[in-house]
Amino acid sequence: MSFKIGTRGSPLALAQAHMTAAALRDAHGWGETDIEIVIIQTTGDKVQDRALAEIGGKALWTKELDAALLDGRIDIGVHSMKDVETQLRDGIALAAMLPRADVRERLIGATSIAALPPGARVGTSSPRRAAQLKAQRPDIRTEILRGNVATRLAKVESGAIDATLLAAAGLDRLGQVVGSLIELDDMLPASAQGAVGITARDGDTETLAILAPINHPPTFDCVTLERAFLAALGGTCHSPVAALAQLEGDTVNFRAQILAEDGSEAHGGAVSAQLTDALPRIQALAAELLGRAGPAMRGLFTPPGM
Repeated sequence: MSFKIGTRGSPLALAQAHMTAAALRDAHGWGETDIEIVIIQTTGDKVQDRALAEIGGKALWTKELDAALLDGRIDIGVHSMKDVETQLRDGIALAAMLPRADVRERLIGATSIAALPPGARVGTSSPRRAAQLKAQRPDIRTEILRGNVATRLAKVESGAIDATLLAAAGLDRLGQVVGSLIELDDMLPASAQGAVGITARDGDTETLAILAPINHPPTFDCVTLERAFLAALGGTCHSPVAALAQLEGDTVNFRAQILAEDGSEAHGGAVSAQLTDALPRIQALAAELLGRAGPAMRGLFTPPGM
């Protein structure tokens, strides 16, 4: 009987599922036939003409995989962690993460944000990317752009849009060497960007034990803190938020930014703390940034207890 890995069917999702399968084979000495990759079509894959925030948010990438986990069709689900809701569905556990890849963005269509032509049309479905671009270049116009990597690259190639931003990690995993890297000082990433997460049934001790050897604790710790920051803000798919935790020994260096949707207002901050002490400091930073924000910007967030 094979171990079943559930995944979306996009090329990137399949690449990440195969990475997980390879890690499990290496950890347990399994053969090719010991693992089966099961493609689950999600609502997010079916609806491509609207922003996620308009049609249900991140759950559109996860709810069908969660259902398949809970009814036993698959043993684990593999996800891009930035697509996973901060509050997991009852019965679902975040069990492991693979080593994190490059967290930066790649700009397709220009060598830098400054080099974009006046009034450039940039395709993105990310409120964070749109706000960060407009904060630096208020003349830029953003347009909703969804679909897999090939679809987005083709839009730039055809001239339908002038440029787009894609996660460097996804392009790297697909072997796509395109675009110009945007450094972190110019654009902080989304919470959990570059990380691959693995979900399992909560309490399924056998599966959790199988996954333990492939978990990468530094990635798990950093992504958990970034997700905690997002949860403390009460951020949704409508909320432009960037967050990045990086470990140096036992010290966490954490940077974050919240923005107005049009980039007209932005507030950032940083925390450096021991890993064991970092969570309350990061939650306090979330409250501090919200405290600095104007009323309209605060309306993009719903902190717990409000």
